[in-house]
Amino acid sequence: MNQAAPANLATPAIAPPSPGRTLALLVLTAVGTVNFVDRQILSVLAEPIRTELHLSDTQLGLLTGLSFALFYALVGIPAAMLADRTHRVRLVAGACLVWSLFTGACGFATSFWHLALARFGVGVGEAGGTAPSLSILADYYPPAQRPAVIGVFTVNGPLGVFVGTSLGGWVAGEYGWRVAFFGVALIGGLAAVILALVVREPRRGGLDPAPPLTSPPKVSLGATVRLFVDRPTLWLLLLASGLAAFVSNGMLSWIPAYLMRVQGMPLAEVARWFGPAAGICMGLGIWGGGALVNWAGRHSLKAYAFVPGAAMMICAPTLALAVMASSWQVSLAMMIVPMICCTSFVAPALALVQNMSPVAARATATALLLLSFNIVGLGGGPLAVGMLSDTLAGAQVADPLRIALMSLGPVSLLSALIYFAVSRVVTRDTRSVVQESMP
Repeated sequence: MNQAAPANLATPAIAPPSPGRTLALLVLTAVGTVNFVDRQILSVLAEPIRTELHLSDTQLGLLTGLSFALFYALVGIPAAMLADRTHRVRLVAGACLVWSLFTGACGFATSFWHLALARFGVGVGEAGGTAPSLSILADYYPPAQRPAVIGVFTVNGPLGVFVGTSLGGWVAGEYGWRVAFFGVALIGGLAAVILALVVREPRRGGLDPAPPLTSPPKVSLGATVRLFVDRPTLWLLLLASGLAAFVSNGMLSWIPAYLMRVQGMPLAEVARWFGPAAGICMGLGIWGGGALVNWAGRHSLKAYAFVPGAAMMICAPTLALAVMASSWQVSLAMMIVPMICCTSFVAPALALVQNMSPVAARATATALLLLSFNIVGLGGGPLAVGMLSDTLAGAQVADPLRIALMSLGPVSLLSALIYFAVSRVVTRDTRSVVQESMP
């Protein structure tokens, strides 16, 4: 049987383009960028904060990862269930306002626990951002266009890295790290107001095959969890994407500190060079992953797994070569390939979950995938690197942070192997979804 894209990836003939969808994509991408600026800025400012507040690498790993990810994950599923039942645009705007207020609170911190509590609040607010935003976009664009559209939306991550690193590093160098937190908080408040005023709520499921004549029935959390358990594509995707996020977040959180501490790169140079390099490279990875799957997926659904699997396979050796370089200039140049590869999984994974989920459970299904992204990836990656760095330093090992970063390589290879396992089941599972959706 032909492996061409099945019916659920085709645009309904009766569905015209949704009015205002380009504006919605741009505004939601801008809000998502603010989300990542608020998330990333702590990693950029890690060294001056560590010095002033006398923090260990383990504490920094907790602050950049688990303290945020735990509350993000705990609130993410209830927020997504609310998004499946209520006005999503207002929900995202309110969440943006909340996380921005707590980002501002980070600027008042005087100890580890003060900063941790503020990060808890940032995580609670940001839990209402990504999953509802993806649900909104899934109702503005038909299934066949979603990988590319989600690729554009998720470029908010690299944009946030670029803005957070460049702007945050510059403001911190000129006015201190506390002022940097205050500045991005003000930007976030403005973004929340703009979103609430200019983006309208789209009709749920209006661009899917056989769009519902009435509001689709509500789907319980238990039923959505069973969806992941019953479909090998989805539970394998959780594992593979969680491990890929572990590598991506471990790199993103610690490369600035590595360049400054091990390679002697000044903070001003980090703002000038690392910010643009990381933003462009990770943007290419996220957008490129979505665009490549959007093209190759027309011929075979295995592209949803092969593209990120190949990227993670390449990431491991190139990361090792980059951290073994002799200077920050060479190291940063060699980071280009692994920084592109480590984010190529994002858009294909998010698009696949959108396409394989019931209309009334898209935000909740996305939140379950993001749970893996954030608990395993954001929560585990930075913390594991920080703990390993402290352990190696205690054992008097030279350049412990360099070795800790190299330890991400085997995790990247394991992620690739699981993605290749996804390729063996994705076509069959997607056909089952098509059959279930038939009237």
